[in-house]
Amino acid sequence: MSSKIELQAIHLCKSYRKKEALKDVNFILEKGVYGLLGENGAGKSTLMRILTTVDSPTSGKVTYNGGNIVDMNEDYRDLIGYMPQEYNVYPAFTATDFLNYMGTLKGLSADELRKKIPEVLEFVNLTDVAKKKVRTFSGGMKRRIGIAQAILNDPKILILDEPTAGLDPEERIRFSNILSQMAKEKIILLSTHIVSDIEAIANRLIVIRKGEIVKTGCIDELVEDVEGKVWEVATRQDMLHKVNSEKAVIHIKQAGKEVHIRFVGEAYPDMDCTPVTPTLEDYYMFIMKKGENENE
Repeated sequence: MSSKIELQAIHLCKSYRKKEALKDVNFILEKGVYGLLGENGAGKSTLMRILTTVDSPTSGKVTYNGGNIVDMNEDYRDLIGYMPQEYNVYPAFTATDFLNYMGTLKGLSADELRKKIPEVLEFVNLTDVAKKKVRTFSGGMKRRIGIAQAILNDPKILILDEPTAGLDPEERIRFSNILSQMAKEKIILLSTHIVSDIEAIANRLIVIRKGEIVKTGCIDELVEDVEGKVWEVATRQDMLHKVNSEKAVIHIKQAGKEVHIRFVGEAYPDMDCTPVTPTLEDYYMFIMKKGENENE
């Protein structure tokens, strides 16, 4: 039977001079894939840097199985796989050389690396360019080599900041499938602005807004919160501003003299609104709009 792993944020706060990047953040992560959603500047990257000990909280703490990760030091970092949003690789290295170098830094032996490097290169679909210089790689390929180094030490906790940036649709599907398999024995936290990727990969969600956690929970259950509140309507162009100002608008499509709008909220009784099945994007836009209205 697999052992339990638990990562907990307890009253995390982080300030940079006068700016509060995180405000009393609390959550518990267990095995599974968690999506971290929030606008640019919401505090996603700051939170990930603290969880990986790259940065320290101003107050509060993070524990792993009850122990403070700061006190655990290298023992905790050995459990972590991390790919930051801005990830620089060494251009003069080949893919294999780079992974050898990163694996050595992680404390892996030569024998372990001989076994692991081909495995991770296959996972990220870079086997054919194992001996190519990283400087010849496209942006998407560089993201994939970043993912490869993050999983090289078979981490218990995998933290990925915008991992699908630059990946084509086929690569994103492959990435999603493998991550889902890995999540049986790991905590995986991924941040992305592509809501559909989180819907495809993650089973639980953390929504952060202006440094505060506004929602956590099972994605299917959260999406149920907007059941019966998602609509599509074809209306006059002059009604667009009204709907846009009053509802959480998901999509707008021009169609001649009409405009087709998908929105979340209460239906307009004087419009022919058609109910539609809600998605994670619908839910996310709804709570973001709700948060804006509460702060007005």
